[in-house]
Amino acid sequence: MLNKLTTMAYGSFGVSSRALIFCRPCYGSIRDLPFSLRTPTIGHCGCVGAIAAPRNLVKPRKEESRDFNGARRSKDKSMPFKKLDANEFGIQRSMIPESTRMVLNKLRKKGFQVYLVGGCVRDLILDRIPKDFDVITSAELTEVRKVFPRCQIVGRRFPICHVYVDDIIIEVSSFSTSARTGKAPNKNFRKPAGCNDRDYIRWKNCLQRDFTVNGLMFDPLENVVYDYIGGVEDIRNSKVRTVSSAKLSFIEDKARILRAIRIAARLGFSLTKEVAVSVKELSSSLLRLDPSRVQMEINYMLAYGSAEASLRLLWRFGLMEILLPIQASYFVSQGFRRRDGRSNMLLSMFRNLDRLVAPDRPCNEFLWIGILALHKALVDQPRDPTVVASYCLAIYSEVSLSEAIEIAKSNSKQHNSNFQELSGHEKDTVDSDSKLSKQVMSLAESIKSAARKMNDRDYLANAMSKYPQAPSSDMVFMSKLMLERVQKMFGSVRRRGNEERGVPSLDRRINYKSLALGDFHETRRVFARIVFDTVYPPT
Repeated sequence: MLNKLTTMAYGSFGVSSRALIFCRPCYGSIRDLPFSLRTPTIGHCGCVGAIAAPRNLVKPRKEESRDFNGARRSKDKSMPFKKLDANEFGIQRSMIPESTRMVLNKLRKKGFQVYLVGGCVRDLILDRIPKDFDVITSAELTEVRKVFPRCQIVGRRFPICHVYVDDIIIEVSSFSTSARTGKAPNKNFRKPAGCNDRDYIRWKNCLQRDFTVNGLMFDPLENVVYDYIGGVEDIRNSKVRTVSSAKLSFIEDKARILRAIRIAARLGFSLTKEVAVSVKELSSSLLRLDPSRVQMEINYMLAYGSAEASLRLLWRFGLMEILLPIQASYFVSQGFRRRDGRSNMLLSMFRNLDRLVAPDRPCNEFLWIGILALHKALVDQPRDPTVVASYCLAIYSEVSLSEAIEIAKSNSKQHNSNFQELSGHEKDTVDSDSKLSKQVMSLAESIKSAARKMNDRDYLANAMSKYPQAPSSDMVFMSKLMLERVQKMFGSVRRRGNEERGVPSLDRRINYKSLALGDFHETRRVFARIVFDTVYPPT
């Protein structure tokens, strides 16, 4: 047991660069690999995965903006109507999950029109893994329920169907419901010339979308992408643009401010000038957003593989002070400028998280909240790297604290000395097991304390008190119950080992289903791996 963990300490919890190239199921592996570079194979560890198999990508052709009749686009708000061959983007039906294809095929066989819509179409064009696949159909929701008797109609303001395929939920919306519940088309937009009835229905639905890159429809049967609002052009130019006026769009739905940041972070896009200005001007309106909605949007930012970029954009546009004032105070104390390209310990931990998760393999919110709590604890009281290593080894392996300390002390890897949250090696502490043990237990308690502060309205309101020019925010979007769970998960260390659990194999893969569900042991292991690799970067 001791030898195995010693190897883990020396080798860090990171996956080797060789594994990242050849062992795709070890994830961090497949997360950034585009569809076009994936082929089934068997990795060197014996598991089925995918490795790079280059092919020539088919890029969208550059075409002039023309209306449906082929006329050049005028300077008014009429939209160029593009009916594009999906093959030009390299989109293949095999990219659509079997569960989604089953829903599409069943509705099509009943005579209904069916399309994929929104972010999944955008991601397919970009050769990325969609977070989910949304379906829209000409069927009424009640008709969808007749086709899928187990489905449920959810939502009052914007009702949709949840169709259950095994343990997967496919969201299905209806054109007719969208027409009744959505806003009327902006009068500044003219219907594209040459639209037939079906085009007109699709066009009206696209105008109700938040951003142009989300306003695309894909017909898998005809293999056609419909673009009525310039979404493909904005994808080509890497721009996040609202369908209507940015200011009016954000006033209508304040959560779109966060969604703009999320899309830009995930795709590496930039906000248009109008969107950027409106984000800054209306940032304080987020204080009036329902806390559960804020939590959901923050989770989308931090749990799906683009956490570091999201934090950088939240900071750049002045939203971190409102949503995460504790972390904003840290950025200011580090002398971070709005467009600062440097890194710090908080960003490094989230970068390591991003390497392990992806849109189709997210983590539970417990994990990123735990990272925030640990970091806050280290900012309040910097710790010896050996203390942090001992803590990580203890919660990763469930061995006794004394064993974890023995392994950590034998670790010869060099810690990252650039982080102020790590104190220099304290010889009197490191040489004494009893002092190390007390320090580890103290660190665990300080993580609990940091988690409690995230739910303390007064503490949050005063987090930026040293910087009076910053906006004041007492927003609490993390529930007390959730933070209590985080305290229990990361604020406890076993003094005695759990012999029954044993030591997990060093090549053990992450159980992403358990991680997404917030499994206690899986979340602790991934958390420890992230922290250890931040303190002791893999070579």
